[in-house]
Amino acid sequence: MKLIYRSLVAITLLSASIGAQQSKIAYPQTRKTAQTDDYFGRKVADPYRWMEDLNSSDVAQWVKAENAITEKYLVTLPMRERFKARITELWNYPKVGLPFREAGKLFYTKNSGLQRQAPWYMRASLDAPEQLVVDPNVLSPDGSVALSLFVPSPDGRYFAYGQSQGGSDWSTVYVRTLTGGKQLSDTVKWLKFSGVSWTKDGNGFFYSRFPTPEPGKELQSAVRDQKLYYHKIGTPQSADRLIYERKDHPEWFVFSSMTDDARYLFISVVNGTDPHNRLYVLDLGDPVKPNVGAPVKPLFEQGDAAYTPIGNVGSTIYMSTDNGAPKYRVVAFDVARPDVKNWRVVVPESKNVVSGTAILKDRIAVNYLEDVKAAVRMFSFDGKPLGEVALPAVGSIGGMSSRADSPELFYRFTSPLYPATAFRFDPATGKSTAISPPKLKSFDPANYETRELFATSKDGTKVPVFVTMKRNVALDGSHPTLLYGYGGFDVSTTPVFSPDVLAWIEAGGVYATASMRGGSEYGEDWHRAGMFEKKQNVFDDFIAAAEYLVSQKYTSPAHLGVEGASNGGLLIGAVMEQRPDLFAVAFPAVGVMDMLRYDKFTGGRAWSAEYGSSSDSTAFKYLIKYSPLHNVKPGTCYPATLLSTADHDDRVVPSHTFKFTSALQAAQGCDKPILVRVQTQGSHGYLPTDKRIQELADQWAFAAANMGMRSTIVP
Repeated sequence: MKLIYRSLVAITLLSASIGAQQSKIAYPQTRKTAQTDDYFGRKVADPYRWMEDLNSSDVAQWVKAENAITEKYLVTLPMRERFKARITELWNYPKVGLPFREAGKLFYTKNSGLQRQAPWYMRASLDAPEQLVVDPNVLSPDGSVALSLFVPSPDGRYFAYGQSQGGSDWSTVYVRTLTGGKQLSDTVKWLKFSGVSWTKDGNGFFYSRFPTPEPGKELQSAVRDQKLYYHKIGTPQSADRLIYERKDHPEWFVFSSMTDDARYLFISVVNGTDPHNRLYVLDLGDPVKPNVGAPVKPLFEQGDAAYTPIGNVGSTIYMSTDNGAPKYRVVAFDVARPDVKNWRVVVPESKNVVSGTAILKDRIAVNYLEDVKAAVRMFSFDGKPLGEVALPAVGSIGGMSSRADSPELFYRFTSPLYPATAFRFDPATGKSTAISPPKLKSFDPANYETRELFATSKDGTKVPVFVTMKRNVALDGSHPTLLYGYGGFDVSTTPVFSPDVLAWIEAGGVYATASMRGGSEYGEDWHRAGMFEKKQNVFDDFIAAAEYLVSQKYTSPAHLGVEGASNGGLLIGAVMEQRPDLFAVAFPAVGVMDMLRYDKFTGGRAWSAEYGSSSDSTAFKYLIKYSPLHNVKPGTCYPATLLSTADHDDRVVPSHTFKFTSALQAAQGCDKPILVRVQTQGSHGYLPTDKRIQELADQWAFAAANMGMRSTIVP
């Protein structure tokens, strides 16, 4: 196989033959109904409403027919098998997750290369031999059941682990002994968006769950009434103790987290996806003999800001917050006197947004974003600067891990040409040590580069764009380019590594990411500039990034593709409709395509805190203006489009993609393909490694074919 890539491989794709192939696609005859809804006096047709019934035989037949058409098309793509082979080769290296310490042991995931899922290991120290704790590939050999949670108990006796069918958001938690792996009888069901917080004695844990859904509607029904419980080991779930609920706001979510000393359980209550929360505390008293029935006391009930505890030293709580600081600051207060007037500012707000924090034995680590690039700085508990962690390159921090009773910091670093790598930072020496650093096969990153550029949006806002490509590439507009974006929910889009991107850029392609408003790259003001009626700013930012790549001759509309998933799938659906002339290819994945009905399924109601809801007359007016499903225009020549979703996606239900695909296929005004791929035993973000590689190979081959790629692959 390697010989294929060490030789010169030239692929010339003639647009005439591609067009002839595409014009032969016969899409299923998707039926329409006369369903019409009345929104404040405006009639809106919904002819594909029947596709919302995910258990119907008609939907199953439609999915089967569409998958067959898509596979028939994909199998003919000249570069499909080449991309699959090369991505597999690039993917095949050991990957170590972010370690964390508990019960005197280090715990971490490690995938040997191509394992469907990453097993969990433990060791006493980085120099000690490792021990396998649980292997999800044994629990589910075909990868159809995801390992969704892993939490060891503080006393070192047990570990809780979660499993989810097809990677669904629903998890069932089980318990085993940490030594010997003996399975206990404990089974805790219907967790979603919840972790597990053990008490220090190891006798039980806190968790959040929803009521049992209606049979057959588990992947579709709207969720509400989440409550916090305590489960005692060795007892049935029916005996679990209710700790906290919000009967007054059944749509709110309830989360919990434990301090490292297991003295305080923090309870965070949020209205959907709003980053602002209400914070409560349960003082367990003596951690060795915890009083799980202690009263829950309020700390911050206004819901006016984000209140995120970092940790504690005794009764002093350290917290990250945007209260009075849109780019966040770190404050300290006594748990008995939480009023803002009693706060002590430890790390004041700066010009750069705080992206993450961690508490060590004698200091606090703060990860800043400086024009989207990571910078980690240390501060004492009284706010004195203690220096910066030297990162290996310009890139992103993929998480930090530490304990208030330990001096070390673990972090994971990545950039487009630097595989995600776990490091241990020792404050005593000021040095970081890579943990099992990954080694890529037959790829030299020195031949490539990443540039940070800035596009100018419609209203003059500067939008960061990171571009990765071969060095010394002539900017003549000829390079097939894929632009990625998300732009929402306070999530930052930062430069990260993905093995499949290497296969694309070594084939002569360019890969770019845009950091638009709606994310958290520049703080809460940046986020709110892409919410509600301002969502169009996100689309304008992305279009500006695309136009900039064209104007600077990195690419041209005939060679430019776009991709995004979830809220990013909505982004792609909107921009391909607003500027179909600007893009050759579109990859909307698991997208929110029906903005008038998204809040009627699973956790969709929570997103109204970001989007607004069509049940509100004001929100309806701006939602319908950009809702991808409702802005398909018959006769328009849309980009070659490969949509994707999964049968176990219970976050953005597949009907979004089904309906949008049907509308696009019926409206397409040229011979560019509109195809959909529906994964089985997959979910919103989960696929076992082998299926993930095949999906990525298909996307890149689809992009190459529809961008007229002339490729030379010479690793």
